[in-house]
Amino acid sequence: MDTSFIKGIIPPIVTPITEDEKVDEASLRKVVDFVIEGGCSGILAFGSNGEFYMMEEAEMEEALGIMVDQCAGRVPIYMGVGAIRTSKCVRLARMGVRLGARSVSILQPMFLKPTEEELKQHFRTIAAAVSEVPVLLYNNPGRCGYAMSQDLVQELAHSIPNLVGMKDSSGDLTQTMEFVRRNADISFKVLSGKDTLIYSGLGVGAVGAVCSTANYLPRLVCSIYERYVAGDIKGSLEAQLMLNPIRLATDKSSFPVATKDLANLVGTKVGKPYLPTMPSPAAQMENLRQSLIDGGFDVVE
Repeated sequence: MDTSFIKGIIPPIVTPITEDEKVDEASLRKVVDFVIEGGCSGILAFGSNGEFYMMEEAEMEEALGIMVDQCAGRVPIYMGVGAIRTSKCVRLARMGVRLGARSVSILQPMFLKPTEEELKQHFRTIAAAVSEVPVLLYNNPGRCGYAMSQDLVQELAHSIPNLVGMKDSSGDLTQTMEFVRRNADISFKVLSGKDTLIYSGLGVGAVGAVCSTANYLPRLVCSIYERYVAGDIKGSLEAQLMLNPIRLATDKSSFPVATKDLANLVGTKVGKPYLPTMPSPAAQMENLRQSLIDGGFDVVE
């Protein structure tokens, strides 16, 4: 199974919507072009910043069809699956593959706190349903309330043929390194899930990163990866340090609205988040705006 494409910077692409919360096709097509032209190596549909938890299945099918069509094979598209119910995850994964996704990324179930045996069954069932494509795990303890253990990941990685890697959003660099080390014998591909740790993740063996900031600053974010793999370690660190104040400024906003706020500030016009989340209040919007200006980036009024 070819996994050579799993690398680089992959944005969890935002879902532009109209005032009445319909998928904004024209804006979505522009965002796809924007991140690809900015150097991104792939696109993750329905990641956390894509607001998958707000979308009906028909809306996801519509949006993914638009992404696949606009992408036109320029970069691989990853199908994000984050439902709680196993059968729904299977349905979404199959839909993604049917529409052209090259890989499926599976978030652990939210709200519940499954046992490891329950998690094993959940992941095995979904992976088996799309056995023709590479599958990634998505470890996000901050949003799900619990983490995937190193033992769990190691067992699944060594026993599920098409489970080839993971995104680790733990923010714990030791954890990321252990996911790399314990599965190095099978070339398991680990992607960093913290935008402030792209450089550090590469240093401990990650093959890239899934970065919300690539929705609005793709060239800067991609330069961290590109400089690192080209051997310009100092330049890579400099780019990371330029990115971090902007990313950290988003922490004062309600999740995940700041990604859309910043995308709008740089001119991509992706609309508002789904209710009940709302754009950042005026004071925080000014803080986000100033973080871009301080970083030397243009803001579209």
